[in-house]
Amino acid sequence: MATQVHSEIIPDTPSEVVDAPLQRPAKLAPKPRKKLVRRTDRDYSQIVRRSFQGAFLLLNVWIGSIFYSWVRQFELGGATGSVARPAGVEGWLPIAALMNLKYFALTHHVPSLHPAGMFLLLSFLAMSFLFRKAFCSWLCPVGTISEYLWQLGRKLFGRNFHLPDWLDVGLRGLKYLLLGFFVWAVSSMAVGEITAFMNSPYGVIADVKMLNFFRHMGETGAIVLGVLVVASLFVQNFWCRYLCPYGALLGITSLFSPARIRRNVETCIDCAKCAKACPSALPVDRLVTIKSAECTGCLECVAVCPAKDTLSLALPGIPELAPQPRTMPVWAMAAGIAVLFFGIVGFAKTAGYWDSHVARATYEALVPNADQARHPMPGENQ
Repeated sequence: MATQVHSEIIPDTPSEVVDAPLQRPAKLAPKPRKKLVRRTDRDYSQIVRRSFQGAFLLLNVWIGSIFYSWVRQFELGGATGSVARPAGVEGWLPIAALMNLKYFALTHHVPSLHPAGMFLLLSFLAMSFLFRKAFCSWLCPVGTISEYLWQLGRKLFGRNFHLPDWLDVGLRGLKYLLLGFFVWAVSSMAVGEITAFMNSPYGVIADVKMLNFFRHMGETGAIVLGVLVVASLFVQNFWCRYLCPYGALLGITSLFSPARIRRNVETCIDCAKCAKACPSALPVDRLVTIKSAECTGCLECVAVCPAKDTLSLALPGIPELAPQPRTMPVWAMAAGIAVLFFGIVGFAKTAGYWDSHVARATYEALVPNADQARHPMPGENQ
């Protein structure tokens, strides 16, 4: 009887395969660090910008003190107009400025009430178009106070705080919603409605009503103001970043600005100092061109950049004439802001468009009773 032999066939395996260790994926070589070519020029942008901030803040304090004296002379029954009304106070009436701007666009006539606010708005819009949202970081008194508050908070607590991205984006939308509401309200008004509003007791002394809000502030107003101040200590530019509709309007205008913060990728050493310095929390170190409406043109990122010819506020190149972006020096930006402000204000004054045309007797009747003047409702006085 034959016996079947079962044999196991073992395939030949090369010894080098058996003895070879397990292959691990090779580690990616670290990205070589670029050599720093340190800038040798001294940056004067923040000295110049803070000089503008301080000067404009003092200007507003001076205007406010004169306006307060002007109001008091009527409240005390003064018979002589020893103090003239400073029309610059209308810079604090942005809604009236929007209404007058629409009136001017439709009628081609400069309004007789609160025209200064319209000319100031035009100058700030022009600044935003040419120099980003420069009004907010160079001139705005509220922006200046807000900046000093978060700097104080950083000294007190050692840092500022950043909200989570999902919450930050949502809150940033609030100022655009507020702007949308005001734009809708003004756009829905016909010329006759604007005229009626401006000539109403409330419209004539809207500036006095604004002053009295702070002079006679109630408990609710004080709480809201206190919350904004405390929040500004912890979060950079809390009011400007989340709630200011004026800044939202200027930010949208700045989207059309040819001037942008531009980063030279070839010379950038990726230190991220620019992003850390940006008060608007923009990722400057990861972008080539900053197009965001949140950019205020403060040049903080440019000031801290250590690399030569890497970060600058620049105009786009012209393909056939100058293909490379053209850097805008800080003196040119400062001069441009000053020329726009003093040029437009100077034109309004010399052309006789600056002051409101209101009889003194009207002020004598309305200013002492400003708290009784109520906001006209839609359709009234038509």
